[in-house]
Amino acid sequence: MKLARLISNKVIPQLLRIHADVVPDAPPIEEIIKALAPSNSDITDLADIVLGSDLEAAVAYIIVLRDRGVAMETLFVELLEPTARYLGEMWDRDECDFIDVTLGVARLQKLLAIFNNTHHVPSLDKRRQVLMAMTPGDQHSFGVTMVERFLVAAGWEVHTELSGTVEDVVTAAKEGWFAVAGLTLASDEMIDSLKSTIVKLREHSQNRYIGIMVGGPCFTANPALAKEVGADATAPNAPSAVVTAQKLFDLSIAASHRMSS
Repeated sequence: MKLARLISNKVIPQLLRIHADVVPDAPPIEEIIKALAPSNSDITDLADIVLGSDLEAAVAYIIVLRDRGVAMETLFVELLEPTARYLGEMWDRDECDFIDVTLGVARLQKLLAIFNNTHHVPSLDKRRQVLMAMTPGDQHSFGVTMVERFLVAAGWEVHTELSGTVEDVVTAAKEGWFAVAGLTLASDEMIDSLKSTIVKLREHSQNRYIGIMVGGPCFTANPALAKEVGADATAPNAPSAVVTAQKLFDLSIAASHRMSS
């Protein structure tokens, strides 16, 4: 990941500058990078594909974009997660039903697993476990319930803690192994509670590489806030939470393998 970021942020721009010096009429770096990035039509096209039943067509579509020079991290941030979000928006507009959306999101999750090489180890499916909870002190469980529905439909084993206490959430992470923990926040008045809960989760979790995602209105308005509270990622709606959980699952498995090898 660090090497990919180094190449993306330093090596490629440097090569492009050299190219621009040699070929004065070369387009600006920003235009080249923008041309490589997935477009809105790429997102809607992929949504149409995953709403069908041809997973191979979806795989081929991702390969075309990857071979165009788009890194997998960029594909996640600018294509896979936005496509899941778009499916959720289609559901909100009654353009497709719950079953269609969950099947489409499950295919997106499968795509991510394929390209992160975690799809071919059957034993890993048993580790696709997530702990869902509200931020301690919060009383709004709707977000947790909605994310839980989509995760279960996508094949996750979900343990939901609705007690609202830090102790119960942390105890659940101590007593069971979870690849991911998801926490919802209904009000920014509970941010301090969320921060301390995340610290304790990481400290006491059976899985030392547990991925933590957060969601709620304040994160939708300011996604950068997720890093500020100590989380690894945020998801703007329930369908996108599924592919975000898969990404964190893949990172957790990769970290475990590095430590054991």
